[in-house]
Amino acid sequence: MRIALLQQNFLVGDIAGNAAKIREGYRRALSRGADLVVSTELSLLGYPPRDLLERRDVIAAQRKALEALAREVSGIPLVVGFAESNREPRGAPLFNAAALLRDGQVAEVRRKALLPTYDVFDEHRYFESWSAPQEPIMVAGKRIAILICEDIWNGIEDPDGRRRYQEDPVEMLGEQGRVDALVVLNGSPYFWGKGDMRFSLVSAMARKLHAPVFYANQAGGNDELIFDGRSFAVNAKGECIGAAGAFQEDLLVVDSENAKPQTWTRDTGELGDLKKGLVLGLYDYLEKVAAFPGGAVLGLSGGIDSSLVACVAAEALGPDRVLGIAMPSPHSSQESVEDAEALARNLGIGFRIVPIAKAFRAYRDILEPVIGWQDPYTVTEENLQARIRGMILMAIANREKRIVLGTGNKSELAVGYATLYGDMAAGLGVISDLPKMEVYALSRFLNRDRQRIPERVLAKAPSAELRPGQQDTDSLPPYENLDPLLHAYIEEWKGPEELISEGFDAGLVERVLAMVDRAEFKRRQAAPGLKVTTKAFGSGRRLPIAAKLRF
Repeated sequence: MRIALLQQNFLVGDIAGNAAKIREGYRRALSRGADLVVSTELSLLGYPPRDLLERRDVIAAQRKALEALAREVSGIPLVVGFAESNREPRGAPLFNAAALLRDGQVAEVRRKALLPTYDVFDEHRYFESWSAPQEPIMVAGKRIAILICEDIWNGIEDPDGRRRYQEDPVEMLGEQGRVDALVVLNGSPYFWGKGDMRFSLVSAMARKLHAPVFYANQAGGNDELIFDGRSFAVNAKGECIGAAGAFQEDLLVVDSENAKPQTWTRDTGELGDLKKGLVLGLYDYLEKVAAFPGGAVLGLSGGIDSSLVACVAAEALGPDRVLGIAMPSPHSSQESVEDAEALARNLGIGFRIVPIAKAFRAYRDILEPVIGWQDPYTVTEENLQARIRGMILMAIANREKRIVLGTGNKSELAVGYATLYGDMAAGLGVISDLPKMEVYALSRFLNRDRQRIPERVLAKAPSAELRPGQQDTDSLPPYENLDPLLHAYIEEWKGPEELISEGFDAGLVERVLAMVDRAEFKRRQAAPGLKVTTKAFGSGRRLPIAAKLRF
């Protein structure tokens, strides 16, 4: 049996456009001899739709589009993800569902049982869970089971050994008797290494069910989430028998009985994957928001963070749509300006120099009667320079219809080493989920074939250059000590006692955790940031601002 997986990039809310895309993919799959065509989770509406699901007009338009799509399906069935109205008088108003379109009608519907409500997911807000057994569908005399995304993840235990749900739809399938294949519709967001997690899970599932499994995942960026696609199929032994491309649209057609095993391409620790994810996330953000015809503008300091963001932007948008602005302060070194200009030349992006010394003196004069000034500089003087830079970038963005790209990294955002309305003034944080040490690693990776980032940028100590002789280590621990602690506290949710027991210095733990907790109010005002780790700041990490977070 030949099963086709439509790995497509959908625009949330564009029901007509998404339906047209599914229709075109269906026709291509038919031309390649498919017996069954499978789309992805909530593909008709786009994923994640969030509070669009609250709008009755949206749900009605989606149902109308589903029925119109069904009328174009003849012979070979098509499975489409959609939000189905719950007609019962109790429970949530919708189901996260998959419709089997066959012979001109919506022939059957299967509904999602496990609704994730953690990290970036909030499905209990909208959907009712389906708890009854669901029979496989019959296609070409074969029993094909259908599950949706989270339904296959209850086999993964939390760190404390607890399973997240009481029910396990995969176990229920096994209890119902033989299935000839399992297809899974997914809207599974990317983080670094998640492809290998999915493959390991599905491979074990296939061996347990003694049946091939077909995993369809969407591609593309939607807001801060990146979907890597990477749809695949495994045989009953758990061996890979087909894999779609990563971070791109694709059509994967696999013969469940005759496909030969092939090597699974791992993604754990692959810097190339990380780069592709950031490039896709940035490109789709601008394409789908469609509000920045002039492209992007960013501050080029001559440092490592802005250099990496410029590289990602040049690849995502094309060099002609990226403008770098060097804004030397009275304390910027000549080398930093030279490095910024060299980077722009290497990438072929636009470059301008706007010194801020004159504006800084003017603000000092204006504010002297109000707050006075001190020598040496305090944080007030430093932040004033950052805010002047933010104002310059926003003025250029307004005039030229560009988006301002944030250049701050996750380490800085975690401890609050960032200026509100200054370097935090941005429309999108490109590397705000990338720790500083990974910024260096990815930057070196980008230089592997030719020098994009000047070597001096990679070699010099990080500095904001907002006062004489400043270095990041004046305010922060060395990043090689800071990043592992931040990872354990933010991504692994480990408390102070556990961190100290694992070998982190007690003084460092106390200092860093206090910085992270105090900076919550800043992060609440930060631009959306592309998610590439297991726990990013933003919609997937919800902590109170006014709270006592340590005991």
